[in-house]
Amino acid sequence: MDYLLSLIIFFPCFGALILGIFLRGENLEANNNAKLLTLVSTIAPLIFSIFVFFNFNPNVTGFQLVEEYQWLMGLTYKVGIDGISLPLILLTTITMPIVIISSWKIERNVKEYMICFLILETLILGVFCSLDLVLFYLFFESGLIPMFLIIGIWGGNNRVYAAFKFFLYTLLGSILMLFAVIYMWTVSGTTDITKLMFFDFNSSDFELLGFNISGGIQSILWMAFFASFAVKLPMWPFHTWLPDAHVQAPTGGSVVLAAILLKMGGYGFLRFSLPMFPDASLIFQNFIFSISVIAIIYTSLVALMQKDIKKLIAYSSVAHMGFVTLGIFSMNQQSIDGAIFQMISHGIISAALFLLVGVIYDRMHTRDIDFYGGLVSLMPKYALFFIFFTMANVGLPGTSGFVGEFLVLLGTFKVSKLVTISASLGIVLSACYGLWLSRRIIFGNVTNNKLLEITDLNRIEKLYFIPLIVFTLFLGILPYPVLEITSNSVDLLVSHLTQNLK
Repeated sequence: MDYLLSLIIFFPCFGALILGIFLRGENLEANNNAKLLTLVSTIAPLIFSIFVFFNFNPNVTGFQLVEEYQWLMGLTYKVGIDGISLPLILLTTITMPIVIISSWKIERNVKEYMICFLILETLILGVFCSLDLVLFYLFFESGLIPMFLIIGIWGGNNRVYAAFKFFLYTLLGSILMLFAVIYMWTVSGTTDITKLMFFDFNSSDFELLGFNISGGIQSILWMAFFASFAVKLPMWPFHTWLPDAHVQAPTGGSVVLAAILLKMGGYGFLRFSLPMFPDASLIFQNFIFSISVIAIIYTSLVALMQKDIKKLIAYSSVAHMGFVTLGIFSMNQQSIDGAIFQMISHGIISAALFLLVGVIYDRMHTRDIDFYGGLVSLMPKYALFFIFFTMANVGLPGTSGFVGEFLVLLGTFKVSKLVTISASLGIVLSACYGLWLSRRIIFGNVTNNKLLEITDLNRIEKLYFIPLIVFTLFLGILPYPVLEITSNSVDLLVSHLTQNLK
């Protein structure tokens, strides 16, 4: 148990090292070995994280499984988990094996493709486990590199443009956070996150916590962190990189982007912005509410105008992330619980939707909505899965999509009725573009003769869709397992906010 978190974080990287050193060639056998080794390297962290889940004590205040070691230049390698990070770790370790299985048809530069995903998993898990500010920043920013390569090498025709746009947007957004980290390190002499969170500003018992951040400095630091997290989430109007990245990325890249990478922004707000800068979070609350509502309504309307299936789902992701930021900055138990649940739910549902798009793209090599129609008569199993996840995406009761949005709106209603009513319009619009998309590609008559050659889901494809259906239904009917994990950590966060905002 002493090194369990480090094992979860670095096991995929260890698999990537073996791939890079020992596997050679581009023949069929070498490619299959690379895929199998990668699958094992992603299943192992899943098994370890399930073990952590069953041994996690939600009643314990603070972080668990903490590991701390001194490393380069006096910096500290410190990792640990709480009720906020554990669900996101599980989401990551569940999603990555599915991504690898869905990428089984990759035939070009297979070893390099798999290495990129393994390194990316290590970096993502590092973000969710880091308890040191510099360590967090290193993991957070390093994730740009493998995703840049995944989009730029294995993406579509306009992949280079999309890769550089993704890289520059997220890098420029994070530069301000780097300046804030350096400033905080300079004035305090520590970067230990456990000494930055849940503190009394007037306390002299802690190093950085004893530095009383004034309202002005706190607002500046808040904006520096906001610049990075808003781009990563992404929030309107910092979202323009996302549709291009999704459209050009291979299916596996789109799944990781939507299911996991976007959640790093929401996690950053919860881990840093609220506990470290509570006064500034309250000052900017109405600003966050405004751009979140705009994101929910505007990007839903933009989604209705899309002709590319992938781009439509990408814009819907921006709208759903608007509910996450609403919940986080409503700053009460229900809204934050709902925001975390929404991140988990959206990760599962959006992963399924992008995988579904990948299925028909692999067969017909187009994502044009007008190309399709009448798939229910040609691909009945596919049609069933598509309708199910579309309904989950619009928040149908009984699915996980409903629980997260309902809790967020319930918590936001306590803060602003106008914001809640405005955001509720987004649910109506999501039903509009979801039903519109389903009608266009699933129902109706087959008008394109090229579709007559299309085949339904095969065994491997059904293999990775069925677990996603199970999770979506299970969490929709019985959300308690996730809420039980998050409740104590969220209660601690809300109590801290209440105490410091008096």
